[in-house]
Amino acid sequence: MEIVVLLKQVPSTESLVTIAEDGATIKTEDVNWIISPYDEFAVEEALRIREAVGGSVTILSVGPDKATEAIRTALAMGADKGVLVNDPAAVECDGLGTARILAAALKQMPYDLVIAGQRAVDDENFQVGPAVAEFLDIPCITLVIKEEMGDGVIRCHRTMEGGTAVLEAPLPMLFTTQRGLNEPRYASLPGVMKAKRKPLENKTLADIGLAAADFSQPLVRVTALKPPPQRSGGRMIEADDAQTKAAELVKLLHEEAKVI
Repeated sequence: MEIVVLLKQVPSTESLVTIAEDGATIKTEDVNWIISPYDEFAVEEALRIREAVGGSVTILSVGPDKATEAIRTALAMGADKGVLVNDPAAVECDGLGTARILAAALKQMPYDLVIAGQRAVDDENFQVGPAVAEFLDIPCITLVIKEEMGDGVIRCHRTMEGGTAVLEAPLPMLFTTQRGLNEPRYASLPGVMKAKRKPLENKTLADIGLAAADFSQPLVRVTALKPPPQRSGGRMIEADDAQTKAAELVKLLHEEAKVI
């Protein structure tokens, strides 16, 4: 079983993220970078499938030199090798452009199963995984909380409004992960040491048959970032009994908050 995990390096959710002077990017100097949490589920599930049926796990990412740190972390968890598409023309890619790059790289690799996080926690666009499947013309099942491998097929349980759907698709296919699928393992010290010797290949857009000029005009561009408005403090309603407090609360919600 040849399994490829799509991985993105993102700022840690515990880091203090501030807007840069240009107003459209973030300051990166003091940011701690990690594997996007949903991609961690993808790495873990790939390792569990490999442990059950054999094969290999390849980590595939698009990003700058720094993204090798996230790939090395996945290798330390137990993945076999990594591929990083690192090209200046890919820096400003939107989700669709990133999906095109990943799909082009996958076309040069053997794969039976592709696993991706349902979304990256920095841009939250939910687009890359399904778009990669579309470019590859393979089935895609999203928001998977359980999977069962069969003979040439995979059965996935996915969350949906009001319940769970059970879907089956032939291999090769792509699925995206949801919380509850697994509990990602930590990279052990021996794993970290082994990761340093595992193959990690760097490729440019030209190496995967793409032209840099095709990515000069992304369909989506970030024009401005703004912090959320600061919330005002809570307001206490003073009264002698609960009935009076409730009446005053309803009045304020109607006349001031205008939510009822």
